[in-house]
Amino acid sequence: MPAAPLEIDRLAPTLRPSEPAIGGQRWTNLLFLHWRVPAEALAPLVPSELTIDTFDGDAWVGLVPFYMSRVRPWWFFPVPGVSNFCETNVRTYVHRNGANPGVWFFSLEASRSLPVQVARSRWRLNYHRAEMRLTRERDRVTYWSRRLWPGTAGVGCDVACRPGDTIASVRGDFPAGQACPGTLEHFLAERYLLYTQDNAGRLLRGQVHHRPYPLREAAVEWCRDTLVADAGIPVEGDPMHALFSDGVDVKIYPLRPV
Repeated sequence: MPAAPLEIDRLAPTLRPSEPAIGGQRWTNLLFLHWRVPAEALAPLVPSELTIDTFDGDAWVGLVPFYMSRVRPWWFFPVPGVSNFCETNVRTYVHRNGANPGVWFFSLEASRSLPVQVARSRWRLNYHRAEMRLTRERDRVTYWSRRLWPGTAGVGCDVACRPGDTIASVRGDFPAGQACPGTLEHFLAERYLLYTQDNAGRLLRGQVHHRPYPLREAAVEWCRDTLVADAGIPVEGDPMHALFSDGVDVKIYPLRPV
């Protein structure tokens, strides 16, 4: 697999921040679907202070459905009916002046209204309320989503995959199932920074921390999606790359002005 540019420090964001976490959550049944896209097609869709991050000369757009649970601030416990919900995001990868590689979210769907409202107001993220389902039966995982509000009602996705074996080790000091720096799998999955903007257009950066994703191969049985097109991104055909992760426990850290 061709290597990603090594001049960008892609390991520093994976380290645990020194400040206290403000919350925690668990992410499970993650499916990472990606299409290769020319970087110039995405550049107008992200803030001018950010640069599209590329691997092997091209940008990548991801569709990532999964399940969130035990979502809570550090000082409280998970609340049934509020702390557990499905999510799907459409994203690409960015950096700022050759440093701090992270994620830019074009859209995020969630199946609970309160988390959508909190994320839009507190985190300035482009969340939408959607009807969503995630089903795991035997060796198949299916995801279904249809947006309710705000934005374009009815857009969504219908995806099924079969998780496979853990990804192979490509370096002796990295175990099977863990993405190795310099690989496409590490470039796509091991992202711990996110960027967003406040109402005044000021760029903000947040961070999460978790152990490296346990990653498995994934065979996509079908992928019917309109979320990526709704974000104004031209992709054709089936996803070019797929990964599956059973899940990680996550610590959340505050947004800071860049």
